[in-house]
Amino acid sequence: MAVPKRKTSKARRDKRRSSVWKLDQPGMTKCPKCGEYNLTHRVCSKCGTYGGKEVLEIKSED
Repeated sequence: MAVPKRKTSKARRDKRRSSVWKLDQPGMTKCPKCGEYNLTHRVCSKCGTYGGKEVLEIKSED
């Protein structure tokens, strides 16, 4: 069985792991109706539309 001859240093280990642990930014798009940024393929939380149709009825704070 193959066994490492020397201990891997912290710097070498961390260099190898550096690109793996980074999180990707989720895809954000502008709502065509109100212009608010949203996650893709989800109902707009501001105006309640999805795919050009009103899906949710959003109550105003008035």
